[in-house]
Amino acid sequence: MDYLWWHVPILTAPMLIAFIATVHVFVSHYAVGGGLFLAAETTWAHKTENRQYLDYLKSHAKFFVLLTVVFGAITGVGIWWVIGLASPLATETLIRTFVFGWAAEWVFFVVELTAAYLFLSLWDRVTPRDHCTLGWLYAGASVGTLILITGITAFMLDAGKWPEATQAGMNGSAFWLGFFNPQFLPQCVARIGVALMMASTWVLFHASIFVKSEELKFLIVRRTARYVAAGVVLSAIGILWAGAILPEAAKLSLMRAAALNVILGAGVIAAGFLLFQLFILTARPQWLTPASGLAVLCAAMGILTSGEFIREAVRKPFILPECIYGNQVHVSKVEMLRQNGLLESGVWTKPYVTEKFPHLVDAQTGKLVLEQARPEDEKALGEIIFMHHCGGCHAQEFGYSGLGFLSTTSEKGEIAEMLPRLNSQIYSMPPWCGTAKEADLLAVYLESIAKPHPFQKSGSQKSAPQETETQKGAAHAAN
Repeated sequence: MDYLWWHVPILTAPMLIAFIATVHVFVSHYAVGGGLFLAAETTWAHKTENRQYLDYLKSHAKFFVLLTVVFGAITGVGIWWVIGLASPLATETLIRTFVFGWAAEWVFFVVELTAAYLFLSLWDRVTPRDHCTLGWLYAGASVGTLILITGITAFMLDAGKWPEATQAGMNGSAFWLGFFNPQFLPQCVARIGVALMMASTWVLFHASIFVKSEELKFLIVRRTARYVAAGVVLSAIGILWAGAILPEAAKLSLMRAAALNVILGAGVIAAGFLLFQLFILTARPQWLTPASGLAVLCAAMGILTSGEFIREAVRKPFILPECIYGNQVHVSKVEMLRQNGLLESGVWTKPYVTEKFPHLVDAQTGKLVLEQARPEDEKALGEIIFMHHCGGCHAQEFGYSGLGFLSTTSEKGEIAEMLPRLNSQIYSMPPWCGTAKEADLLAVYLESIAKPHPFQKSGSQKSAPQETETQKGAAHAAN
């Protein structure tokens, strides 16, 4: 509890991260796959001296650079800004652990930006050989950034032997153990496949709007189709590989959650639809219209979105595996918080409670005495605990995973009984990180926002229907 929580009403901070990150990955994967596409296709067009195709590639490169370099960079900075506010402890740990990786990624990024600018601005001003070299330089730098980022994002799903190395004080090897984690290679294969798929569908969408020549449209569809197919195949291999070696907790989360299975099914359907559309367009390139171009692009985005959502969801209860829980508590601090109290131990909670509720501060020790809380104080104190213990994943009454609806109970006191056994009841939840009194205070707040039980009247459940004499007789005869 070293940081102040950033409260995002209704949407919640993690979902705000997800929104910005999803928009960013649509463009960032296009930046990688588009670099490979433009480098390869420009090389082929120069080799065959296809001036019409070169002119189209130049127009697409303008769109590509504007979208990936400008919009992609803005959303990338947006991700850093949001995760720094929403998950400060996890962000700090990632920076400290992978500082060398982040530095290398920035070097690749600078090379990428420079090469992209030169590739476009010197299009007709350098020799074909030099122009192609610039294109492949950009492609190589963009793939380098993808590999470096994938090592870190894959670590967030499966840290491998990194936790043991850090606990043993092996900080020198911690970076390499964390980076080359079990998920690294399969996720690299999947993301390169997705990058090719996203880039080629962006090309089809762009061509569907700006290309009027049937001959050129035929060429673009036929040449782009191979990138879509290769992308789908590579991403399928990578996803199946990554799924086969998921940590057991992640596999269980995926199998138990109906919503995740629905999202997984939606991703499979999107992949099937994309391949079907690809088959139709390959056979009838003249059917590439803005509507069909948008359809294939949306299908590719659907595949990527479903994969990203599942990858994030199966990490619970951790933000960083075996290191930091979803409520920004380090695993080593749980017992301390249970003994000393969340409000007492928090860098920000203690001064806040001291200012707002001075009568709860012991004059001699300066410690909080929550047992002195008045009835009118309990709900407000419970809300503070909610913000720091639950607000990282849950909205309050309404919104994403709102506890106003999830806290519906039959009897008063059930929530207080459940909280100390939080992670044993629902293993995807972090453990309770507070005292018994704080659990009672949080329960008071949650009960105040909980929606009424649908089968509860006047504070008690409906009584079970009485067994009739006929039913009793039938049961006796059966025995």
